[in-house]
Amino acid sequence: MDTGGPGRAEDERGERGGVRTALTGLTTRGRSFLAAGVAAAVCAYVLGQSDLLRVGLLLSVLPLVCATVLYRTRYRVAGSRRLSPARVPASSEARVHLRIDNVSRLPTGLLMLQDRVPYVLGPRPRFVLDRVEPGGRREVSYRVRSDLRGRYPLGPLQLRLTDPFGMCELTRSFSTYDTLTVIPRVEALPPVRLSGEAKGYGDGRQRSLALAGEDDVIPRGYRYGDDLRRVHWRSTARYGELMVRREEQPQRARCTVLLDTRGLAYEGAGPDSAFEWAVSGTASVLVHMLERGFSVRLLTDTGNAVPGEGADGFAGASQETADAAGLMMDTLAVIDHSDGTGLSRAYDVLRGGNEGLLVAFFGDLDEEQAAVAAKMSRRSGGAVAFVLDSETWLREPADVPGPSERSGEGLRMLREAGWTAVGVPRGATLEELWRLADRERTGLAAASSGEGTR
Repeated sequence: MDTGGPGRAEDERGERGGVRTALTGLTTRGRSFLAAGVAAAVCAYVLGQSDLLRVGLLLSVLPLVCATVLYRTRYRVAGSRRLSPARVPASSEARVHLRIDNVSRLPTGLLMLQDRVPYVLGPRPRFVLDRVEPGGRREVSYRVRSDLRGRYPLGPLQLRLTDPFGMCELTRSFSTYDTLTVIPRVEALPPVRLSGEAKGYGDGRQRSLALAGEDDVIPRGYRYGDDLRRVHWRSTARYGELMVRREEQPQRARCTVLLDTRGLAYEGAGPDSAFEWAVSGTASVLVHMLERGFSVRLLTDTGNAVPGEGADGFAGASQETADAAGLMMDTLAVIDHSDGTGLSRAYDVLRGGNEGLLVAFFGDLDEEQAAVAAKMSRRSGGAVAFVLDSETWLREPADVPGPSERSGEGLRMLREAGWTAVGVPRGATLEELWRLADRERTGLAAASSGEGTR
């Protein structure tokens, strides 16, 4: 953010308006000096006192000169803002650093800084800076914090300028602003086995990656050190640059995280609502799976997915993991309730043949939507559902003996269809439920193995 004074041509065209602006910026002291000077000049003229006339002219000219110099120089003050960090989890603090540089040859008077921030981030910060020498700089900082995720603009920065005599004050506003992104809270999850060895969620997958490497699925640009025998000549001719191909493709594990955003599926609002818990849980699972090396996709009930790095819409499992996580976190930072009434669009996307792990966060499920959700597990290597019952979330944890009848029926239908379905009571942590889902799936696998043995 860097704003200097207006150009000479602009000053000439708006000179009259500039003089009026400067005069309106006169302080009480400046107006008093001007009034006293005019009165002294009038009295000197009436009484014929030349010495008094000189005093009156001095008192009148001083505030006018200060106003003119202040307006025409504008002190050429440059301002900049830096966020640390620019993306912060909900309920965490970010620090905003402001820097003011005096790039003129004149010292400034008293400077008063004010930065505009949304009310949810806290009070509007104000600072008072002493005289800044020519070529000098001043740095100040303040903290912002929000319990609500979202994208919040910071700025523009306002700077109130005064002359050394305190005769005039002018306010300037810098034109640029920055954006603070408040993402959902992310909870660390334990590395449990929810999908088994067959789909690559375990040591077998790690061995395959170790043998075949982490090359890209499609031909990519030539990098220094690549074997020339791997040049893909057809792609090279198409793109006009050397392209290399992979010779082996490891089985890369995939994970789809489904977030139910239907407005009718949740009740309540605020940082402690059921919907915010679901968004936070989705963010936690996405980050956990990306750190485990999975190719991850974020899907909502509307059928929309966050664009991934790969051609198939999945992101991660490469050096772009941090970028993929940032893209998904930015999406979850502003995600809101949808107007949809069903899960059919998400089901249409999933039945295309994912064959990976499916982790879903559902709101209230009636019988019809529970049946649609039950069918989603057919094309997945493993399906885990966290079902939030709005009725229980509207009460205190001690007053909720268990899931409601509607929620219990939805859990039953999901489990019969092969889901590892877990009800989410108010106040529960995702880490506890994550371990519970692992124990339930392990128990089901052991029971199935026992039946097969008999």
